[in-house]
Amino acid sequence: MFVENPESFSNYTAILQEELVPAMGCTEPIAIAYAAAKAKELLGEEPLHITVDCSGNIIKNVKGVTVPNSGGQKGIKVAATLGITGGQADKKLEVISAADDSARARCRELVNAGFCEVNFAEDVPNLYIAAKVRGSAHTAEVVIAEHHTNIVRMARDGVTVFEQANAAAYPENAALSSADRSKMTLRGLLDYAARVDLSEVSELLERQIRYNRAISQEGLDNGWGARIGKTMLESWGSDVKTRAIAWAAAGSDARMSGCALPVVINSGSGNQGITVTLPVLVYAEEFQVSKQKLYRALLVSNLVSIYIKHFIGPLSAFCGAVSAACGAGAAITYMAGGDERRIACTITNTLGNVGGIVCDGAKPSCAAKIASSVHAAILAYQMSMRDQQFQPGEGIVEEDVEETIRNIGYIGKVGMKPTDHEILNVMIDKVDVNACV
Repeated sequence: MFVENPESFSNYTAILQEELVPAMGCTEPIAIAYAAAKAKELLGEEPLHITVDCSGNIIKNVKGVTVPNSGGQKGIKVAATLGITGGQADKKLEVISAADDSARARCRELVNAGFCEVNFAEDVPNLYIAAKVRGSAHTAEVVIAEHHTNIVRMARDGVTVFEQANAAAYPENAALSSADRSKMTLRGLLDYAARVDLSEVSELLERQIRYNRAISQEGLDNGWGARIGKTMLESWGSDVKTRAIAWAAAGSDARMSGCALPVVINSGSGNQGITVTLPVLVYAEEFQVSKQKLYRALLVSNLVSIYIKHFIGPLSAFCGAVSAACGAGAAITYMAGGDERRIACTITNTLGNVGGIVCDGAKPSCAAKIASSVHAAILAYQMSMRDQQFQPGEGIVEEDVEETIRNIGYIGKVGMKPTDHEILNVMIDKVDVNACV
């Protein structure tokens, strides 16, 4: 039997501690609000104006989503301005959780008055935000790149006060990481999930269960978004498969439409955090597994999702619901008694089916993409338990699941880069689609 190097266990634990953090609302507008709040803090006075430079993927993921705790407002200008009027930078991805009616009203007033200017930043990382504020006496700038709270530069009055290259000078803002995702393997993460001392991770997992179940219930109880989860239960019945899909979709219904409840994220995404959690909870209840078995299944789900997504990168044209659904399917297979081979088969079958879903920004239809992805993962699990698998040489499928994962990573990161560019052009009306007909 394979036994993982004990030193790698600490690496997997560090990865989980970095990834499984609470976030309020879609993480892209929240990252903008965080950058703005941090810039105001650095400025040291009330800002008179803010300019936000964003990468295309940030623009794509903020354009159609409601900013939480904003009173139904949408867009980059709202996210940045609410970060100024109601943000608390020390709360990071829950930066606007305390915004009140006064902050919301002031946000509307400032946005209408032209307080915020937005620019498209080119030749920058896929995840890039530069918040530049001007006061009566000073200026300040905060730049975030690669990850949603990863501040890489801060400047006041044109003088750099922090750069990540010299993180020791400002350690509370440095993205110091002990986790190395390049050392992950499917076999290694499965060994970790099976043998790690659960006391090291139980608090993280309990918070994930509690937060993500709550927002899913909110989506089912009330009329958020496109009501994908509610529609499925009302139309398809309530068998275990439907419940697993609907509960995941319902969490996204609420989150994408401005619900202020926090979510424990995965791979920088609340939707992915929901997707790796809710189907596992539903099947754990159906299988009547122990709490310890559920915890270990959630470790499988979270780590498989993180593993696949790290080959693709934080934002791309590849829908992250697919990698998260692979994690959920792998965890369901694990709880059903599937071994490493069958878990690998589930991942392969999922990627071979829905690996081409594109990301055209955060919005209510994300719930439907989650539903499609989880449906595919459950089919993949059912196939794998019957020893049915898409075969090597069929499309992107390789004999070794690790190679299949790398193939989808290459497609998502490199192959779909032009697609990502054209999706953005369509969304911001830079292309005449009728000319292509």
